[in-house]
Amino acid sequence: MNPNHQRRQHLDQIFRAALARVDPFRMIADHVRLDGSRLLVELEGERHKVDLNDYRRLLILGAGKASAPMVRAFEQILGDRIDGGLVCVKYGHAEPTRRVEIVEAGHPVPDANGEAAAKRIAGLAQAADSETLVITCMSGGGSALLPSPLQRQDGSGLTLEDKQQTTRALLSCGADITEINCLRKHLSGLKGGRFVQMLSPARSLNFILSDVIGDDLGSIASGITSADETTFADALAVIDRYGLRNAVPAVVVEMLEAGVAGKVSESAKPGDPALARAENFLIGTNRQALLAAAGKARELGYHVIPLTAQMAGEARHVARTLADIGRDMACSDMLSPKPACLLVGGETVVTLQGEGKGEGRGERQGEGKGGRNQEMALAFLQAMTAWKDAERERVHFLAASTDGNDGPTDAAGGFADRLALEGAGTAARKAIAQVLARHDSYHFLGGVGALYKTGPTNTNVGDLQMLLVV
Repeated sequence: MNPNHQRRQHLDQIFRAALARVDPFRMIADHVRLDGSRLLVELEGERHKVDLNDYRRLLILGAGKASAPMVRAFEQILGDRIDGGLVCVKYGHAEPTRRVEIVEAGHPVPDANGEAAAKRIAGLAQAADSETLVITCMSGGGSALLPSPLQRQDGSGLTLEDKQQTTRALLSCGADITEINCLRKHLSGLKGGRFVQMLSPARSLNFILSDVIGDDLGSIASGITSADETTFADALAVIDRYGLRNAVPAVVVEMLEAGVAGKVSESAKPGDPALARAENFLIGTNRQALLAAAGKARELGYHVIPLTAQMAGEARHVARTLADIGRDMACSDMLSPKPACLLVGGETVVTLQGEGKGEGRGERQGEGKGGRNQEMALAFLQAMTAWKDAERERVHFLAASTDGNDGPTDAAGGFADRLALEGAGTAARKAIAQVLARHDSYHFLGGVGALYKTGPTNTNVGDLQMLLVV
């Protein structure tokens, strides 16, 4: 086999080992079991138990790209003890279930299907009583999939269109996920712990798969089941930080200003009595995926450097830094003897230039097509054009999203290596700067055979970047 093809095969194997570690079905099945009437949860050396006989009804609610396989696992464990439920997933991520309804909706920009699902879930939550046990299955994507425009007590407030316009503006300005979720929590009737307030006095067991750097429960799916330490003032500060007052609907700014003035109720804060009835379980993280990738790389014979699970920043800038590291490693044993595998996890952003061009998390509508990982691969490839042939032969790079959909595309990410450069030819290599300016990484990488496609994985713990140096 051509050595370059073999390295791509190794990158694929390393990435799929990471996916297997954070498979949502397996994470539930491995850590939750039924012992008679007791539901046992065993995580990180701690054991939790709930006697199902203490409750008259058991519902499963939730949202996120990984929620459907989580529901399947609970159906296998609990069977006919489940009285019903509703979970909302991204289009194309539904799976067959028997007792819990799965609906599909838009992501990353919310749509009418998501709004309808949010209303139904809110209704089920409000109808729950002290004899109801609610199991929630939450993962990345839950914010967009459950749009519930915030309303004032007089019935006035936001519309879905207001939230869609605000989402597009946020995703195109370079705001990070924490800042985006701060806004979402203060424009929503469910997020920022408001869902748990609706559930009270019911008890909830909340199983959460993290796609957020640092695994902050208040940020994953915009903290639907946890306290929110941010405020309306913080949300308004995000609008001002990125100069968005004219990019979002005026009613959004008015709602935030009303919240700052105390005319709209804040999100749930630490110490809220409703939160005492909610138990949150973090079942999968980027770090776990990264460590599984490291294990597979060692099995394949590489010296492994698991660098960080908290990489953030502009995608192309991160790519150039990683390319510099790769070049150094190719020329010396500075970080590790060869063959080496450097692993990075986290989530970068893409800041678009101009107006009306999609979104900054690399999931965008505009002149070009691509995602943050494809942009990273293309920027890495651009750096390689200045290298010597011997350096290009030694370095192999893959950037990919663990959900299998990088941006609004059917690719998880892209490769940067000698194969891609050879496929491009001299003229195309010179055009990479213009392609990056158009954010059109998908078409360029597709043209040189460097797109990486897995199909939807039904998990989501952020992104992984893998660098092989031989």
